[in-house]
Amino acid sequence: MSNRLLRVAPRGWGAHHTLGSALRAAEPGAVVSVQPGVYPEGIVLDRDVTLVAEQGPGTVRLTGQRGVTLTVVSGAAEIRGIDVFGSGGDQPAVSVTGGAPVLTGCRISGGRVQVTGEAAPVLRDCTLTGTGAIGLHLAGDSRAVVANTSVQDTGGAAVLVEHGADPVVTGLTVTGSGGSALLLRAAARGTFADCAFTGSAGTAVRVEDDARPLLRGCRITDSRARGLTVSGRAGAAAADTSADPVGEAGNGSGNDGVTLIGCEIVRTGAGGVEAGEQAVLTLTDCRIGETGGAGLVAGGDAVLRLRDTVVADTADSGLAVTGAARVDWRRGGVSRAAANGVFADSTAELTLAGCSVTDSAFTAVHLAGDSRATLSDCEVRGTAQHGIRVTGRAFLDARDSRVEAATMTGIAVEDGDMTASHCRVSACATGISLSGRHRPLLDTCEIDGTTGTGLSIGDDSGALVVDTRIRGSRTAGVLVGERATPWLSDCSVSGTGGSGIVVRKGARPRLFGVSVADTAKNGLYVADGGLGLFADCTLTATGYPALYVGAQAAPVLRGCLIHDTDEDAQLADDAAPVFDGCRVERVKISTIPQDGTARAGAAAVRAGAPGTRVALAPGAVAEEAAKAPSLEELLAELDELVGLARVKRDVGTLVKLMQMVRRRTEAGLPPPPLSRHLVFAGNSGTGKTTVARLYGKILAALGLLSRGHLVETDRGDLVGEYIGHTAPKTTAAFRRALGGVLFIDEAYALVPAAQGSDFGLEAISTLVKLMEDHRDDVVVIVAGYPDEMHRFVDANPGLASRFAQTLVFDDYEPGDLVSIVQANAAQHRYSLDEAAAAQLLGCFAHLVEHDDRFGNGRTARQVFQRMTERHAHRVADLADPTTQDLVTLLAADVPAAEELSSW
Repeated sequence: MSNRLLRVAPRGWGAHHTLGSALRAAEPGAVVSVQPGVYPEGIVLDRDVTLVAEQGPGTVRLTGQRGVTLTVVSGAAEIRGIDVFGSGGDQPAVSVTGGAPVLTGCRISGGRVQVTGEAAPVLRDCTLTGTGAIGLHLAGDSRAVVANTSVQDTGGAAVLVEHGADPVVTGLTVTGSGGSALLLRAAARGTFADCAFTGSAGTAVRVEDDARPLLRGCRITDSRARGLTVSGRAGAAAADTSADPVGEAGNGSGNDGVTLIGCEIVRTGAGGVEAGEQAVLTLTDCRIGETGGAGLVAGGDAVLRLRDTVVADTADSGLAVTGAARVDWRRGGVSRAAANGVFADSTAELTLAGCSVTDSAFTAVHLAGDSRATLSDCEVRGTAQHGIRVTGRAFLDARDSRVEAATMTGIAVEDGDMTASHCRVSACATGISLSGRHRPLLDTCEIDGTTGTGLSIGDDSGALVVDTRIRGSRTAGVLVGERATPWLSDCSVSGTGGSGIVVRKGARPRLFGVSVADTAKNGLYVADGGLGLFADCTLTATGYPALYVGAQAAPVLRGCLIHDTDEDAQLADDAAPVFDGCRVERVKISTIPQDGTARAGAAAVRAGAPGTRVALAPGAVAEEAAKAPSLEELLAELDELVGLARVKRDVGTLVKLMQMVRRRTEAGLPPPPLSRHLVFAGNSGTGKTTVARLYGKILAALGLLSRGHLVETDRGDLVGEYIGHTAPKTTAAFRRALGGVLFIDEAYALVPAAQGSDFGLEAISTLVKLMEDHRDDVVVIVAGYPDEMHRFVDANPGLASRFAQTLVFDDYEPGDLVSIVQANAAQHRYSLDEAAAAQLLGCFAHLVEHDDRFGNGRTARQVFQRMTERHAHRVADLADPTTQDLVTLLAADVPAAEELSSW
């Protein structure tokens, strides 16, 4: 018999009776032809031989009695049509530790196929069934090729890939696995194409640790748990985790993390896909649907990138993002989610571009916690609740997007913040509702065809609305809640079933260039006690009188036009509107005073020449104005502050200058050039924040600011953490200060020394532009150490002209500091005896001279707190302390100067 062709048969002449005997006799390149039968032996292949079932697949059965049935240690052996049965237990049926064998048309059971070392086997048209816990185990640095192979009915993971294994798998079918169909861990890689994972008891595909596979054209179906879970640092080691605002990741180029392209994940018992911890996952042209939980979940610090991917028919939310996860989704979207279409919480960051969220059972896009979302060119449609809802401290940046057919509100902002530009909201119950402490921005938006109010501003809330159109709302076009302070500029309201604009009690809206037309009721309805400024506005074609002013309401209408309507105004008996240069044209019944004549209305009025102020019911004072402190009271409060002589003098000069500016304006004279923005230069604890708060109230009392409130910020509130983050943060802080004072403490931190590319410079540029755009609406005060503030002002050419005046806050003298302690003591019903005051004076004199870290007023307050602690220790030892003992601070309660220096 030739050594190039050897025959094996269980019995008979001229053949080897065992495969082992034939293989020992075979030379490299030999073919071993095996007759049908059962061969109870284990064999080892270490050379290039071919082992073939002579009568075809299924006719030869190799059964191991103990140990491994088929072992390949080297060479390029080929095994065709041989059935391999392992001995059970934890032993593999097939072990490949080296070489590049090819197994074709083989059936393996009774143990797994295990590939380790640097082996590079090929499994083609094979079936692995009943293999125990694992079907196919690829480990080490192996490079297996698996094609058109099936793994069935394993007790655990059907295919386990770990360590540095990097297989190429095509046409793999996995059914009935007791655990995962595919598990990759450690530093495993692998390419899986056109595979099917069906009916797994656990998560169908799990990727852990640093594994980074690529799945292309795969189908994951009918798993009893989740479809895909990616955790640990899976995909992160070589992935590009940048924000990638315009890039197109997901092409399998190697920097996309764990990657799925053209895959389908459907009919899962739990969620569809979950990415957690620090994993990076990219899905391109994928479909996720009919999931028993959420379609997509991203948590921890995971990065999830989606391209042309759709999620549909989920039993929970379509996409849920929590923790600090980041999701970037471009094209595709969510439909028919049984909960939210998209939900984001914690500090998650979400970008949707060219996506749609449709037919969700709950709010389509719900942002909570400190999450941030950017939507561009997106569509939200057909939700049973809100289209987009922003709650907690969340922030939404919406651009060129559409919200349609929301059963409740198209966009609802509740305590969160938002910037929306070129967006359209239509066919919702309420178009947009804004409430909370922030001032959301609507820029060039449209609100159309709502069954309720078009734009609703909640009680005590603000907003900035620019160049926005509200049309066809069945009730009010714009509703301004009690004490709300929105700004509307260059907007239009038309075709409303109710009044165009409704202003509730105590509200102080400011409207510039707003037109109201074709309303079924009033054009502008100012309810009892309502306020506000309406400048250069137009009211026309109204079903009721164009303007209604309720009892004790005191709106100011400046340069407004009412035309082509039946009646211009209806005024309650004690209404107190102010008309300044307003006109009435082509109106049948006019009660607004013109040409020096008082019309029918509230009370007799005195009409002035064109351009003058004309007040109805003079002497009526708005409720809110009555509660505000007067200018005299505020200046007295400033004067009562300890020390600060130079600051008091400078503020007094500014007040006189601004009073003169107001008088010139009222007289029709141009005001002199004046910058209200200030630099407060002084060391820590010198009262800069206190004076800034008073300064805002003083400007409000002068009528130069609408509210006069103070918004305190620092670098952390203005500067973002990545490209594109700073401008929205700065803008949001600035908007909160509209009508008041933006106070930036330690402003020099925006320009760190020797860091020319710092994002702080972007914050300064944004600030300069906003100060120019809203120069009459806000005052900006920058504060910090004197030497450092020079560097801040020099950082941008626009700063020096806008901060033309600096108020210098001198350090407190020791006597001033004693007065501060005494004031704190009086506030808390303590008193200092003469000896304590004298000791305290010496203590402060020592600190001022010797302590470079001296904190001025802050130190004085800390000293008072320390004195109360020492007093408590002392009095606690008294048997029967008197009231005098309980309230008097003695010299013994004053800490030593050396003790204070060590703080």
